Amino acid sequence: MDSMTLLGRAALVTGGSRGMGRAIATKLAREGATVAFSYRKDSDAAQEVVAEVEAFGGRAVPIVGDLRAPGAAGDLARRAVDEVGPISVLVSNAGMASRGDSVTDSTRREYQDMLQMHAFSVVEMAEVVLPAMREARSGSIIVVTSNVTISLPPHTAPYAVAKTSAEAIMRVLALEERAHGIRVNAIAPGLVATDMGERLIRASVDSTLDALDDTYPFGRVCRPADIADAVAFLAAPDSYITGQRLVVDGGGPAAQLY
Repeated sequence: MDSMTLLGRAALVTGGSRGMGRAIATKLAREGATVAFSYRKDSDAAQEVVAEVEAFGGRAVPIVGDLRAPGAAGDLARRAVDEVGPISVLVSNAGMASRGDSVTDSTRREYQDMLQMHAFSVVEMAEVVLPAMREARSGSIIVVTSNVTISLPPHTAPYAVAKTSAEAIMRVLALEERAHGIRVNAIAPGLVATDMGERLIRASVDSTLDALDDTYPFGRVCRPADIADAVAFLAAPDSYITGQRLVVDGGGPAAQLY
């Protein structure tokens, strides 16, 4: 087990069966939290997370749900409370990439699905978990966003709009809730070595994540464990950090003169 800063607390991690979400869920469990996590369809992957956490003496509870549906995130949060008790740490991590179309070629449905998944779901879950956090005068909400909200590359509009909206919600919520002892922050990863990251690299530069390692800071592409460590840092009950966007990308690409 790690430092056990979350012993006796409950956490909810969305998209917790694979990639960054899995690393976050297992890290918070190692810190002592009982972890509820959501998954959409891969029940085998969800059970692997449960087995991994139980192997070191922790407890993880999988809950199936598709957060693209309005109301689904609030329902997920209520089911998590029923399973593990009042939530002390909420990590909104579930996500999906855009199709890669232009601003005007992207469908309204894609914009709506992205906003629901990445932004509105945060509001729905906050409505459920905040009353208990306020009563305890302690709690942490962490929204996983992206460095895309700053770079805003072409052909990412639905994703970029949704992630930027999530960051706006985070900043407003942080100011509203700090009087209650609740901290709200965002983690903004760059490229991360996940299945989604692999698909992105193959589609955009016809390469692989392994092939890119030597070109990235510290000799490797960011790993899910790097994101999980940052989440655990912000989730610590005695943290004095709120309303912040923590970028995890090895310092970004090297500066160049043009």
